[in-house]
Amino acid sequence: MSDFRAMESANKRKTFLLLFFMGVLVWSVAYVAITAFGGTGAGVIPLAVLITLVSVWGSYFASDKLVLKMTRAKLITEADNPNLFNVVHEVVIASGLPMPKVAIVNDPAPNAFATGRDPEHALIAFTTGLLDSMDRDELQGVTAHEMAHVANRDTLVSAVAATTAGVIALISDILMRMLWFGGARNRDHHGNQMPVFLAIIPLILAPIAATLLKAAVSRRRESLADATAVSFTRNPAGLRSALEVLARDTTVVQARSNAVAHLYIESPLDASAASKLFATHPPIRERIEALRKMEANPLV
Repeated sequence: MSDFRAMESANKRKTFLLLFFMGVLVWSVAYVAITAFGGTGAGVIPLAVLITLVSVWGSYFASDKLVLKMTRAKLITEADNPNLFNVVHEVVIASGLPMPKVAIVNDPAPNAFATGRDPEHALIAFTTGLLDSMDRDELQGVTAHEMAHVANRDTLVSAVAATTAGVIALISDILMRMLWFGGARNRDHHGNQMPVFLAIIPLILAPIAATLLKAAVSRRRESLADATAVSFTRNPAGLRSALEVLARDTTVVQARSNAVAHLYIESPLDASAASKLFATHPPIRERIEALRKMEANPLV
């Protein structure tokens, strides 16, 4: 798909579709809980929702501060790196977004990320390895990609996906423990109630399906950020070249974890350690090819 606007629209549609399926999954697990466990199962649902809302949305509102600590990023001022701020200012003007906070991670692995609950509280960070290895056009492409995450409110989308997956996992876990300890084993399953053994399968599969859907949402948002970045710079070659630099580099950031892996422009986790279905990023070669197609069909 060579047109970045078509690519943006397609990724937005797929994101909404994936979130819809996650909603259907929540409804299905809730149905199993109420049908198989009656009033006990119904009581689990608000508890799971409350716990997940507190944990996920508390992190969402403090996302910039939490990520700074987890990644060991340090906020800088324009006087610390005027060349970097010059590039950020260019993308800010092109995007129409507020100026984000800028941070540096002292790490030789080239990478970058963005976070913040909204454009007014955004933060973008770059590793020293990325600043040392990329030219101005490449740095502009990376900056545009990170600002695209801010523009598309991907921290919010990730929080919604994480909340949905968390509710599903928590409901399933509580009900499985009830089964394990025999609390529902002796229930009367006459009438419309589902036999407990039929509830086991969806309770096992639902959290796995939710994790797969959450990863798929993350991959869609990465592809969307690539397309939105091109809409800011009108220069797909810059981001494509930056991704090629990342593809050639074999080092990974030192302060990496599952909690923040989805934020980076390239996942810092070992790609061979997880299935492609669970990956938070599309294969970098696929992203490069999509940008090459945009280059082959320049827009006026």
